[in-house]
Amino acid sequence: MKQIYIVGAGGFGREVFDWMMETFDFIEEYSFAGFLDDNLQALDGFSIEAKVAGKISDYQAGENDYLICAIGSPEVKKEICQSLVSKGGKFISLIHPSVKLGRGSLIGKGSVICPNVVITCDVEVGDFVMVNLSTTLGHDSKVGDWSTLSAHCDITGFVEVGESVFMGSGARIIPSKKVGASSIIGAGSVVIRDVTLKTSVFGNPARPIF
Repeated sequence: MKQIYIVGAGGFGREVFDWMMETFDFIEEYSFAGFLDDNLQALDGFSIEAKVAGKISDYQAGENDYLICAIGSPEVKKEICQSLVSKGGKFISLIHPSVKLGRGSLIGKGSVICPNVVITCDVEVGDFVMVNLSTTLGHDSKVGDWSTLSAHCDITGFVEVGESVFMGSGARIIPSKKVGASSIIGAGSVVIRDVTLKTSVFGNPARPIF
């Protein structure tokens, strides 16, 4: 039987645990081995029937192990997941059953697509992307590897989001705009112009803040 570890036991990790239990077959195909987190007490005091199985830094890949990434920060996610992959870790994507996935759309490895997300037609979602609750991705849009889209974001048609971008809750991007790699879109912002790489923007319309 395959066994799943969730990488990251923070708040998002506990959410991913619930989505995982609703997504995978834990009767015949999978078992849950626990969380990986360097804070072994990360789950103390929470009502979750799971444990931290060990530190990320100590993990040794097993033949039947599969990993799900539950880290929101693009930079931290990239550093940790690349380290685990270099040690033989195998990541799988979690696509919740409530997700609407359109014709011709592709989702890369290690990504987490949360409940009620709508991905329309001919969308490209890269590797290790997190798309949180009720976010929408319009036709022909692209999201680069390692990016994180928080809840209720709106990516419209032909938008291109670069690698390692973080979008806060409720942010939206109007059609055909581009967001450069490693940029931050503040919560509730409306992007009406291209955003250059490594730029933080906020507001309606979104403007650079530093």
